[in-house]
Amino acid sequence: MTDIVNSTIPLTDIVNSPLPVYAMLVPLIGVILIAVLRKIPNQREAVTLISAFLMFSFVISMLPTVLSGKVIEFKLITLFSNLDIKFKVDALGLFFAITASFLWIVTSFYSIGYVRGAKEKNQTRYFMCFAAAMFAAIGVAFSGNMLTTYIFYEIITLCTFPLVAHKGTTEALRGARIYFIYLLGTSIAFQLSAIFLTYHATGTLDFSNQGIFNEARANGLSNVFIYVTFGLFIAGIAKAGAMPFHAWLPNAMVAPTPVSALLHAVAVVKTGVFVILKVVLHIFGIDLLAKLGLGTALIYFASFTIITASIIALRQTNLKARLAYSTISQLSYIIFGAALLSPSGITGSIMHLVVHAFGKITLFFCAGAIYIATHKTDIKELNGIGKKMPITMAAYTLGAFSMIGIPPFGGFLTKWFLLTGTIENKYFPLMAVLAASSILNASYFLPITYKAFFRELPEDETPEMTEAPYIMVVPLCLTALGTIALFFFPNLFLDLANTVVKSL
Repeated sequence: MTDIVNSTIPLTDIVNSPLPVYAMLVPLIGVILIAVLRKIPNQREAVTLISAFLMFSFVISMLPTVLSGKVIEFKLITLFSNLDIKFKVDALGLFFAITASFLWIVTSFYSIGYVRGAKEKNQTRYFMCFAAAMFAAIGVAFSGNMLTTYIFYEIITLCTFPLVAHKGTTEALRGARIYFIYLLGTSIAFQLSAIFLTYHATGTLDFSNQGIFNEARANGLSNVFIYVTFGLFIAGIAKAGAMPFHAWLPNAMVAPTPVSALLHAVAVVKTGVFVILKVVLHIFGIDLLAKLGLGTALIYFASFTIITASIIALRQTNLKARLAYSTISQLSYIIFGAALLSPSGITGSIMHLVVHAFGKITLFFCAGAIYIATHKTDIKELNGIGKKMPITMAAYTLGAFSMIGIPPFGGFLTKWFLLTGTIENKYFPLMAVLAASSILNASYFLPITYKAFFRELPEDETPEMTEAPYIMVVPLCLTALGTIALFFFPNLFLDLANTVVKSL
């Protein structure tokens, strides 16, 4: 009964079902089968694709229930009083799960083309870790409390560490060590401490639409305690890439490009900002954060990252490095929107989960296609490349337009909601942050398009088309078209986002 009171969800609106567990078991079984079929590459990759499609099917099957206003729950095990390992599928979790599971399908096709084109070693381990990472990402999406979230949050770090270190070079191993130390170190030192403090103060870690600190505060819990706990949570979720806990992200770019796409668009960084959303909306609650001024503090924290990371991106000459700093900036839009604590701001924050995912995965797919087709990685080398790779560079341009926020692309929708959110709460000076950020976005994305299409090829290069294999080009075209589809057909995701906002 305590769980029902804490969640503020009527008993009639809760559906007990193991569906979320089934969705998670699919990639986990896939890991085993990929290992078994390690000597038969075609069947091994078939397992990857079948697992991705099956998981997406399970996720989508829960959509009618959630859109009807119900929540799916499943308790796995009780550890202590009011502390369980349990799963809960609500509108926010399903939003993230749909995005991640669909893009796993696209990334799986792309990965097959990439690892074979690049003749990567340890391909079985690569696909095993990829599937394991998706298992953990869906585990975070469907977690019913902060303890379950933390467990799967850490599993993601463990599963993706071998992917970052995949190439085995000195540079790759160094990048993987930084990745591991930052993500595991901050989560153990700060996030785990915050979880202990929260359970000690409130007696629960279950997510609630109104937050779980209100009763404890009414019973005398000090504001200082809440300030400290909130700060520990934010510092402990380094996967969100907010400064100064961002250095792991550029260093992780030593990984193969599909892994970078996984890190930046599907699993790792999206898990980070998703967990921050859960902390803001369902651990502390928008009313409490507004009363204590923590929303305002978080806005300025996010604004600093948005602008600073964009300025650093301008200075990067390596294409993946520029995209990495762009990701650091763009992720903080999600934190920024949530911290506005207004309906439009929160809607924009949630929508940017999917909009950024499609835009950024397109850009990384394009970077990988360029590498496979031409072995070029530096922006200075891209003069005239649009003549040799017109499809890839057209897709890059569409993804860039979405990131900048130009209509008719999905990025325009999220920036519109964020601007509206600043007006709703009268944060008028912060409109300048969004405007400046868009100008900076254009400044580091569009010169690449200009070089590709309006500069001449080097004299020693022939203009014949050298696109990457079709198994890579088709996925990047689909995600590029997705950035437009999200502008014209955003209803499914908007319905889920609006369901979240109404529940608050």
